[in-house]
Amino acid sequence: MNKTAYFHPALRIVHWLMAAAILAMLFIGVAMVSTVSSLHSVLVSIHKPLGVMILLLVIVRLWLRFTTATPALPVSLPAWQRAMAHLSHWALYLMMLAQPLIGWAMLSAAGYPITLGNGLVLPPIMPVNNDWYAILRPLHTWVALALFATVMLHLAAALLHALVLRDGVFSSMTGIRKP
Repeated sequence: MNKTAYFHPALRIVHWLMAAAILAMLFIGVAMVSTVSSLHSVLVSIHKPLGVMILLLVIVRLWLRFTTATPALPVSLPAWQRAMAHLSHWALYLMMLAQPLIGWAMLSAAGYPITLGNGLVLPPIMPVNNDWYAILRPLHTWVALALFATVMLHLAAALLHALVLRDGVFSSMTGIRKP
């Protein structure tokens, strides 16, 4: 596959949409589990369709990632940093794909429907089962925490490349040419 200086525009759009959606989802999730007020049902009604949107976007993103040219990391980066960058990206993809599926399975195991509004209800992906719910509920939390930590590391690396190294890595995802 030919290399390029920038990620495909569609991939950049999906990246930034997902960044906003995932950050919103993480904060909504924290607020949702820490409140028992009437706000809880509003947060749940946002959380479910946002999770489905993230699932769909990560599928589109993976398709774009495999079908479009990607910029190479700078040769100035040590091999271990390039390896960590690739590992962290695949960890992000895995968690972005797994987290909504775990949530869907968890709600299915609990017997709760995934309602997306306008009467649209997703089918359960597993039978009602309290034992599975007891496993999936904390797993959903642990993956969320791991996702949050990995996103923060990703953000720190992006800022390092943008503000300190100025090596074109950040601009490859923004599409803004560095001066």
